[in-house]
Amino acid sequence: MMLTDICPKLPMRDKSLTKEFYTNYLDFILIGEYDEYLIVGKDKIEIHFFDFKKLDPKENYGQVYIRTNNIDKLYQSLLDNKISIHPNGQLEIKPWGQKEFALLDPDNNLLTFGQSI
Repeated sequence: MMLTDICPKLPMRDKSLTKEFYTNYLDFILIGEYDEYLIVGKDKIEIHFFDFKKLDPKENYGQVYIRTNNIDKLYQSLLDNKISIHPNGQLEIKPWGQKEFALLDPDNNLLTFGQSI
């Protein structure tokens, strides 16, 4: 027996807004859409979202760390598309050997992208 994949589940308040952000701005594809559930994917990853209408974004600590193999290109493509980078999440080399940046989705879920250096 072995573990093969992980699909984080994050809260969302508005399915259409979440779907628009991930598909139109981050270039994910829609994998599944249900009454209170949404699945998006890109390359080899999937992110699942569950309906949480009473979510207070200021109290949301949802986070996902996504590894990539071309962080500079990804970062520049997001800047070119006017995607807001987290004020404390500009592209930089971290002490733990990763080059990273971060952004927030419409529900304040933190998406950190990283590449080993």
